[in-house]
Amino acid sequence: MIYKVYFQASALEVPVREKTQTLYVQADSERDVRLKLKDRNYNIEFVQAVKNSYLQYEEQSENYKVLEL
Repeated sequence: MIYKVYFQASALEVPVREKTQTLYVQADSERDVRLKLKDRNYNIEFVQAVKNSYLQYEEQSENYKVLEL
């Protein structure tokens, strides 16, 4: 399943909405996503499953790229 991850680039800084970034990860569960990104020092705000029509919509975005971890 594909998950969309909303995160801040540094876990040491206070989260600011305007600096929130996103990435897409293929994983079995939300927990699996968090384990895969654990070593990257991200401040993960939210992990959302992307499927069906929402996935089709996201695939049309120029920023859509699934990370292979």
